[in-house]
Amino acid sequence: MKNSEMFYQELPSYFPPQHQDQQPGLEYLMNPSPIFDNPYSSGCWKLQGKVAIITGGDSGIGRAVAVAFAKEGANVVIAYYNEHEDAKRTKMYIERLGQQCIILSGDIREESFCSKIVTETLNNFGHLDILVNNTGVAYPQQGIEDISLEQLTTTFQINVFSYFTMIKYCLPHLKYGDSIICTASSTAYSAASFAIDYSSSKGAVVGLVRALAQNLITRGIRVNGVAPGATWTPLIVSSLPAEQVSTFGQDSPIGRVAQPFEIASAYVYLASDDSSYMVGQILHVDGGITTS
Repeated sequence: MKNSEMFYQELPSYFPPQHQDQQPGLEYLMNPSPIFDNPYSSGCWKLQGKVAIITGGDSGIGRAVAVAFAKEGANVVIAYYNEHEDAKRTKMYIERLGQQCIILSGDIREESFCSKIVTETLNNFGHLDILVNNTGVAYPQQGIEDISLEQLTTTFQINVFSYFTMIKYCLPHLKYGDSIICTASSTAYSAASFAIDYSSSKGAVVGLVRALAQNLITRGIRVNGVAPGATWTPLIVSSLPAEQVSTFGQDSPIGRVAQPFEIASAYVYLASDDSSYMVGQILHVDGGITTS
């Protein structure tokens, strides 16, 4: 049996019960650690010379996307909140791949931080080619009556409003052939009853992608999105009870959660010329959860 086949067959489907009391969670504390790099993929330089901003790029799917982009020859700017150790580890990993990485800490809800991300990108690299809006939070509740106005506001500020703000600041510097990619979720289509506000925010991201794509295609800027299913990321251990974490994703048709590297290739596709005819689309990388 080939080593790569064994690698995929041995991806975990069970996790020790665990929970972190803060969002965003910390990847370096997770057991086992999420697999963010595919050791059997060396990249084909599809993004050579490009510069990408990735919000929430310190860990989880964002980290996997940053590494995948670096393997394709891109330099990366990672915006994150306060997960300093995760961000440093991601930066070191990307630099070992021979690419440059800038990490910027701040609150994505603040317009001034969004502006700073773009300014620092241009100051360091002189141009910008790809924006990946990936930041997200989730605060599960049993019913809508348990969702406070404060929680609802926070969820939409981070999961939706920050996407708008980042796009507004990046747009003057994007050109024909560049790409905007937004992280949606399978819950936008097969909503989770315990995540009403989160599912709603991800539905809003789908609407943003479709409307903005029509608005920007005349300028040659492509807007698309990715809707991951259950994925082993810090968001899971910081939002779900420990006992639910242990069986997370086992009800998917594949029978396990995705590892972050399995989601990242969809972003590479949407960022590269391979998807030159993809506009306003959402790629479902969810293990077969979404059927419509």
